[in-house]
Amino acid sequence: MNSDALRGHMDALILSVLEDRPLHGYAIIEALQERSGGALNVPTGTLYPALRRLERIGYLTSEWATVGGRKRRTYRLTAAGRRQLAGERSAWQAFTAAIGSVLTPRGAG
Repeated sequence: MNSDALRGHMDALILSVLEDRPLHGYAIIEALQERSGGALNVPTGTLYPALRRLERIGYLTSEWATVGGRKRRTYRLTAAGRRQLAGERSAWQAFTAAIGSVLTPRGAG
């Protein structure tokens, strides 16, 4: 998928995969790939700055954990992150409805 298409949506994608459970960075990348059917391949150079920024603004917290014998930073949604995710989902639904109404041929549906 074109990386320009992801611009502006990365926060919502990250928050969404962390909604159910805390994950470390590589597991976030894997979850994004899995949930997108392989369409999303987020490079670490994109993910980690976004994680640090989301943590800085209070949407995520992190802690060190041992995963598979390796020490990794694990990220978890905060209450503010859950509220932000709800807002992102609402905005996404409004956006896709508006774009869909333009792209759908007249007389269809």
